[in-house]
Formats: sequence, C-alpha cells, structure tokens
Amino acid sequence: MDSGCTSRISLPASPNRLRAVNAPPRILLIDDDPAGAELTIAALHELGLGQNIVVASDGEEALDYLFRRNSFIHAPDSPPSVVLLDLKMPKVDGHEVLRQIRADPRLARTHVVVLTSSDQEADIARSRELGTDAYLVKPTSIVELIEQLSRLASRWA
Repeated sequence: MDSGCTSRISLPASPNRLRAVNAPPRILLIDDDPAGAELTIAALHELGLGQNIVVASDGEEALDYLFRRNSFIHAPDSPPSVVLLDLKMPKVDGHEVLRQIRADPRLARTHVVVLTSSDQEADIARSRELGTDAYLVKPTSIVELIEQLSRLASRWA
C-alpha cells in the first residue's frame, strides 16, 4: 500500500535505515495487526497525512523507538506529533506505552490517540486516566476511519 511518497519504517529496522529519514516522523502508528495498520495508513494517505509515518508492531518496539534504545539509538531525537496507539498488543500493551509517554517531559506535547478494537469501559477509563487525547474504536470501514481521523486532524491543525 506504499505509494512511494511515504517515509515508512516498519520496526524493527537497522540503525542505518533510520538515519536515512530526513525529518522526524509526524505520526507513529503502533499496531500489531498488519491489516489494521495498512487500513490506517491508507486513511492517512487519503487525508494527505501519509507522508511521514513510522510503524511499530508492538509496544516494546514503539518504546525503543521513542526513547532511542537498543537498535534505535539513531532514531530522530524529535518526537512524533501524533501517536496512534493500539491497546491489545504483545510484549508491552498500549496502556503501558501511554503511561511511559506521559511520564516523559520530552514527549509531553505529543498527541496520543488510542485507536483500538476495544470498546470496553475499563479500557476507555484507563486510557483517559493515563492521559490519552482521544479514544477511537476501530471502525470496520475505511470511510468511517477517514471520517474519525479527519475530525481529529481538524482539531489539531
């Protein structure tokens, strides 16, 4: 689904590949479901927001990228503008990723949007408690996803 204009890095990647990125990512997409990630990327492209996306397939990879650890010591120092965060992931779940993002002053201005299949009240309440900027239940159609992301993008433009 890569149109050639997206600076997309699927984590994990080698440090040399990360150095090739010219600008810090605007969007960090954290999702362990490849089909869900591709749907989100397509929606972002449709909205004109797909030029600079980094994709992490679990919370551990995302935290390593955000905090420039392990194989990501050469990742851009500037944090992404927006993190789209799934909750139910292997290794480190989305709530722990959100907690660590909010605990770090360098990431304080990063918008975090929980984008998950969970509509459980406990997940919504915990995400709000941890400081999410928005909570979206993943829709089944790309049209609905585009509408949801468009509303969010207009709030932060």
